[in-house]
Amino acid sequence: MKKYVVTAALAALLQIGSVLAPAAAAESNMALLASYTGDWRGNGALVGGEEPEALRCRLNITKGNAGKINYSGRCNLARSTLSVSGTIAYNNQADRYEAAMSSNAGFTGVAVGQQRGSDITFNLREQQKDRGGSDVRIGATIILRNDQVRVDFEVEFNNSGEVLTAQVPFAR
Repeated sequence: MKKYVVTAALAALLQIGSVLAPAAAAESNMALLASYTGDWRGNGALVGGEEPEALRCRLNITKGNAGKINYSGRCNLARSTLSVSGTIAYNNQADRYEAAMSSNAGFTGVAVGQQRGSDITFNLREQQKDRGGSDVRIGATIILRNDQVRVDFEVEFNNSGEVLTAQVPFAR
């Protein structure tokens, strides 16, 4: 049950579904997104359970249409694999970055990116039910900073109060 929720949380961190951006998105915003294209790898540990569990992740980011970046990735955790794919875009009309998220674990969500300088941070906060019907709070932060990608996440099982966290820094 917990591994399913952790898998959903990882999906929330790593995937970004399709969001339509106007073709006239600002050139500098498009260039900033395009600077993250390439193959990324990251390692981290899931902390808070009985013992820390190693995480190994891959992420491929490619340039999409109309200033978007597309990605596909996967993480390995406790003999399970999570596959993800999606898009990050700059919405010129709303003057913001947007990410829609989905996964093979059934998790979906939408996040708005906050830009400070050349950094873009996406925060996703969701409540959902685990397979047993208990409430679970999932928090994910995706940071695009100085040619680096970092994903932080937290899962809180509301019935028990148990909290699982992980940080996964990615490098090319």
